[in-house]
Amino acid sequence: MTRPRAHAVMDEDAFRLLFDDARRDRFADLADTAERMLITDLDNPSAAAMLAETEALITSWGAPRLDAERLNRMPRLRAVLHAAGSVQELVSDEFWARGIRLTSAADANAVPVAEFTLGAILLAGKRAFTRLRSTDPDWSAWQDRRIGNVDRTVGIVGFSHIGRRVVELLRPFDGISVLVSDPYADADAVAASGATLLPLEKLLPRVDVLSLHAPSLPATRHMIAADQLAALPDGATVINTARGALIDHDALLAECHIGRLDAVLDVTDPEPLPHDHPLRALPNVAITPHLAGSLGTEARRLADSALDELAAYAAGAAARHPITRERLTISA
Repeated sequence: MTRPRAHAVMDEDAFRLLFDDARRDRFADLADTAERMLITDLDNPSAAAMLAETEALITSWGAPRLDAERLNRMPRLRAVLHAAGSVQELVSDEFWARGIRLTSAADANAVPVAEFTLGAILLAGKRAFTRLRSTDPDWSAWQDRRIGNVDRTVGIVGFSHIGRRVVELLRPFDGISVLVSDPYADADAVAASGATLLPLEKLLPRVDVLSLHAPSLPATRHMIAADQLAALPDGATVINTARGALIDHDALLAECHIGRLDAVLDVTDPEPLPHDHPLRALPNVAITPHLAGSLGTEARRLADSALDELAAYAAGAAARHPITRERLTISA
């Protein structure tokens, strides 16, 4: 196995979060970093000589767009290994034209999001979010037929890295059935996961919880709008851990304001919501500040994923989680 010239390109905070001493040591074992493992500014002239010899970059939060001008400074670049989820803002037409290998740690980042979503689904079943501000025991709740995680149906919109993991995590709960809507999903793969694939319009009227895991693309903006929300049963909960733009917030406000629907929003549009936004004042809407993704020690999974990709590249092996231009038309 050769040791390619490689550097991390991200902001300092991201590097400290992702790479503890053990992961820095592994990076140094796998690659020649020319005594400068981290480059925070690709446009700084002081990095020009190193970048001219660079074969691989490990990128993450704070990495700039790899446009023609920056790529021209890296004529030997052959691999970009993204230690985060979406690569939409990282790549350019010129990047694809050069045939550079691209990977993402989206699969690793899916783990905490799916875990957060599972918790939100189960708490939504217990109507916990509508009682967050209550201090007295609600002894009448045991009779409320809207409460509970038995004979409940969860709808998953987007059979993505995260959506698939959520379906897997729900399998042990025999009181919960799962429906999936995704125009690009393979029906056999969905069935093998224990879920049922349906068009969105057929899924909506049947679910007690709707959980969104679709990418933010022009085609998915406001995919859940007034008509879709109106199709949900009374008392349903909408959970969004994907991107805020998937939901028409005005339409959601209208449904939650009258108490017909509840919502758990880890992402919003805009993000964050203004402090005086009316959704914040509703007792049946829980808003968390983008907590679902990799935080704290969880971020080290992203570094591990990128370092595994670096090891595969150095060994001449296939990428584990490759990203193609075609795939980006339907994913983040």
